[in-house]
Amino acid sequence: MTPVVKALSSTKAEEAEWALRCDMAAVFRISARLGWNEQIGNHNSAMLPGETPLFLINPRGYLFQELRASDLIVCDLEGRVLRGSGELRKVAFHIHARIHLANPKAVVVMHVHPQYLTALSMLEGGTLRLAHHNNLLLNDRIVYDTEGYEPVDDNEEGDRIARMLGDKSILLMGGHGATVIGATVAEAFDELYCAERTAMYQMTAMSTGLPLRELPQKYRRNYTGPWGEKVDARMHLDAWRRILDREEPDYAT
Repeated sequence: MTPVVKALSSTKAEEAEWALRCDMAAVFRISARLGWNEQIGNHNSAMLPGETPLFLINPRGYLFQELRASDLIVCDLEGRVLRGSGELRKVAFHIHARIHLANPKAVVVMHVHPQYLTALSMLEGGTLRLAHHNNLLLNDRIVYDTEGYEPVDDNEEGDRIARMLGDKSILLMGGHGATVIGATVAEAFDELYCAERTAMYQMTAMSTGLPLRELPQKYRRNYTGPWGEKVDARMHLDAWRRILDREEPDYAT
């Protein structure tokens, strides 16, 4: 991939974009390690700061473990690639641009197919139960889409997905995977990580054939605000970045 040249001037806009690129690249590498992505499919995007609505996203055709900060392309909400080398995948445009357009809280949109959330999405009535302590925070933040019967290939379907999210931050897409939105890269990543781990606990427990022990409803947090106000999302991503700095430092180039 031809890298986007990182300007050497120290303007705030350039610094902010480069920091965003490095966080995004880190999440792609972590996602690859965790097996969240579907071959060369799946995509994460982040709105760039500034008055013009533009977003960063991974170009079509590359594995998550290949991606570097400089490889991400810049697109507008009409799907035009304005900076960078590569193509915007059609399904990525219809999901990401429409969510960014419809939801001001969706600064970051992550769409992946992690093993346990995806398996849960394939079950009849597959929902996160109130069985683990994580569910006390997660369960009011998730919505379940049971009407997406085929891949997203037009703006109408993208708009339907955006409407489904409403004030929630996690969309479990029936027979498909998961989409998570957040105010920052760290928040979207950490919430997705928590949701996938919680789905893993539930699916593992269900595999025993024993009934799940459910927690009392009164302990639900009933919280749909910024994820980072409740958990150490930034610290979590920084911890991963320290590992990447040692083992895959090219992610931040």
